Amino acid sequence: MRIAIVGPTYPYKGGGAQHTTELAHRLTALGHDVVIESWRAQYPAFLYPGQQTITAPEGTPFPKTLRRLDWRNPAGWVACGRRLRSADLVILAVLSPVQVPAYLGILYGLGGKARTVALCHNVLPHERKPYDRPLMKALLNRVDAVLTHSGEQAELAASLTGKPVSVAGLPPHLPSTTGERSAEVHGRLLFFGIVRPYKGLDLLLRALPEGVGLTVAGEFWGGLDGTQALIGELGIADRVELRPGYVAAEDVPKLFASADALVLPYRTATASQNVWLGHEHGVPVIATRVGALADHITDGVDGLLVEPDDVEALNAAIKRFYAPGEPERLRSGVKAVDPEPFWSSYSAVLLDA
Repeated sequence: MRIAIVGPTYPYKGGGAQHTTELAHRLTALGHDVVIESWRAQYPAFLYPGQQTITAPEGTPFPKTLRRLDWRNPAGWVACGRRLRSADLVILAVLSPVQVPAYLGILYGLGGKARTVALCHNVLPHERKPYDRPLMKALLNRVDAVLTHSGEQAELAASLTGKPVSVAGLPPHLPSTTGERSAEVHGRLLFFGIVRPYKGLDLLLRALPEGVGLTVAGEFWGGLDGTQALIGELGIADRVELRPGYVAAEDVPKLFASADALVLPYRTATASQNVWLGHEHGVPVIATRVGALADHITDGVDGLLVEPDDVEALNAAIKRFYAPGEPERLRSGVKAVDPEPFWSSYSAVLLDA
């Protein structure tokens, strides 16, 4: 089958780009003829305040990649669709409604000549704008099928379109890293990834018990001022290390080796790689019961689960984690994920769609 995936890939960074790249490799390994149509300019800078691209790839770049799409060039969107008319399947990787105008241009250029699937990492953003719903509704009603990564997201998609909606759990697509794991108890936790309101860093800062340190590593979506002010108000500046900016793949192992647990205090979530990322580096995970986070943690075995938006419960879970012998016991329960069965199932559902 001739398959085109439209979405971000290297030099773009992050989970969406890693997923697009790994999906292309996986479908190629199944015997399909795959090409990635990617971007040379994906968003205006003001819509994504962080670093958009990286200089060193996270994983193996996909060789058959075209980088012609540009948010400033609608004629290029239509031209991309026309190029893909010979494909059997066109997969649109949807990470944000901001992509929708370009995807509508591609669909116009396709002219219905190929089957199309909207692969929705998020049907709607966690922090929504008034235009998000009408944009996504317009896109989902123009494709042949929709793929989501959870039942909750499938219900949301079905509320926007009458087109077939399938569900496949997000498979592991972790950056290639190597490094030693630490067995030492450091008295330090890790918050990792882009800092956005829905991820609940403020809850973790309020819940941090006396004597426990925290490293916050990642890009700050709205700047540092609010977080620094809260740290000062709580009087925990001596225990909290802020490492703003994108964390390159080669720096990840050392970061996890210096932490006793990864904490994901999310208010809401869809699917996330971060539980698997923690386990891949031998680190237990303390997380809230939202989205798919709880699906990848066995409470009391390789991590702890708490209810969202509850500072007291999170504080109690961290204290429970640091009971004598518990960090070592939970670390011994952590097992690295085997991606093969996840990708086999995922690819089958996607191709059936």
